Amino acid sequence: MAQANGASSSTAPEGASGRQAGASEKSKDVRLNNITAAKAVADAVRTSLGPRGMDKMMQTSTGDVLITNDGATILAKMTVEHPAAKMLVQLSQAQDSVAGDGTTSVVVLAGALLQACTGLLAKGIHPTSISDAFATASRLADDVLEGMSFPVELSDRETLIKAASTSLNSKVVSQYASLLAPMAVDAVLAVAVPRPPSGALPGAVGFNGAGSTPGVSIDGDLVVDLNNVRTVKKLGGTIDDTSLVDGLLLTQRAATGGSAGVRRVANAKVALLQFCLSPPKTDVENSVVVQDYAAMDRILREERQYILGLCKKIKASGANVLLIQKSILRDAVTELSLHFLAKLKIMVVTDIERGEVEFVCKSLGCLPVASIDALKADKLGKVDLVEEISLGSDKAVRLSGVTLPAGVPRTVSLLVRGSNNLMLDEAERSLHDALCVVRSLVHRRFLIPGGGAPETQVSVALAKASKGMSGMQAYCVKAYAEALEVVPFTLSENAGLNPIEIVTELRRRHAAGETTAGINVRKGSVTDIAEENVLMPLLVISSALGLATESVRMILKIDDIVMVR
Repeated sequence: MAQANGASSSTAPEGASGRQAGASEKSKDVRLNNITAAKAVADAVRTSLGPRGMDKMMQTSTGDVLITNDGATILAKMTVEHPAAKMLVQLSQAQDSVAGDGTTSVVVLAGALLQACTGLLAKGIHPTSISDAFATASRLADDVLEGMSFPVELSDRETLIKAASTSLNSKVVSQYASLLAPMAVDAVLAVAVPRPPSGALPGAVGFNGAGSTPGVSIDGDLVVDLNNVRTVKKLGGTIDDTSLVDGLLLTQRAATGGSAGVRRVANAKVALLQFCLSPPKTDVENSVVVQDYAAMDRILREERQYILGLCKKIKASGANVLLIQKSILRDAVTELSLHFLAKLKIMVVTDIERGEVEFVCKSLGCLPVASIDALKADKLGKVDLVEEISLGSDKAVRLSGVTLPAGVPRTVSLLVRGSNNLMLDEAERSLHDALCVVRSLVHRRFLIPGGGAPETQVSVALAKASKGMSGMQAYCVKAYAEALEVVPFTLSENAGLNPIEIVTELRRRHAAGETTAGINVRKGSVTDIAEENVLMPLLVISSALGLATESVRMILKIDDIVMVR
């Protein structure tokens, strides 16, 4: 009996250690599986980085084709199943929301940091130690980036255009950067408004609570809501025909009801109607039975009087331009109502979508009117000129010279033209990135050289700092520094250059103190990239590093995947 007890007591610790070893192996497998899946996503978009990056062609389930090299768009369209890989898709969306640019860079950086983690884990370093060291490295990187940045004033329009052009140079529409960049700058500066006293950012997409986002801070006195910039796409023409409209541009035509309709109104008073200028209809279950011509004439006469009464009330309110919301229950207007309105010299634009109502009201300073009795002069918008313009074979309505009440932010419209829908969609995405770059400069007015210069400078500085550290932290910070070189390596690789030679030269020049040395893909060498006007907002690279580090730390700390219902 004693022998049996002794045997059981000796095997108990062995069983416990075996279970611990099994759990440890499972954690390693889960962690390695997550890192492999996330790296696969990073590798998928890596070839799209930089001005010479490749484009991706994607075909949807409906057969539609999309061509782009925008990282956020590529990842949003991809079908991703693995939970860790989905984290990198969300990482790209977070960067797009915060800075608008750098969506490919942030995923490539995250992939390189995960690759560095693989080597550190293989050396037996605990994931928590790696995570803490990466957090320290990220804070040091922010200090280095701020040290090599330089301030910019919003009055310096040329510098703002250079930053917007840098964003556009990596897009499909890069040859039109000289046209689109000034439009993006003018559009953002037009809708910039003073910051509310409380410091809140109403409607600023991606900046709610940005103070808690790693690497992101806002120190400007102005805020920009890009919802006040509307992009209107019209098929036909070329990108050269793209223009900035100071006011409102509607894709609908003026409703004429024949040749007598009004197509141009000066000193307009605009009303946005949410009711129909047509005879009321009966309920679905009811019907009207007409037995003789006299009854039919009476019905038609009543309809005529009803519509004429509506038109006279509209005229009495002072409105001479009507924007009528689309109706799904009955016709918003009839030929008879258009005839009466034309006689009264009132211009009509129909089929305003429900989603457009808020932007139209914000643009014109008017209020939507739900019934004819609520149509008063104080609900009208004042516009200097409303006219129907020709866009090739198509037409649109332009409202310019809008008079807005005090305190109401302005809106602008960007009219994008293109020979096909693929080019139109890519131009719209490129313009969005350029707008976000200028918005970043409004919120944080610092510029930094591009072309791989900031990543190399941070890498050199962190490698030097790691020599003064001890223990595992030194290993981890050194690995973090080496991982950042993936950006200049990929830039030179995508440009067809020798990446080892370029990165070595870049590292040598930054170690010698040339902080603005970067990769010039046009000349195929390392030059002073600031003289080449390759500049980008500090917010883009600082948020990319902060967000990438945060995502990698999160993936590192996952040691099991539990399936739940």
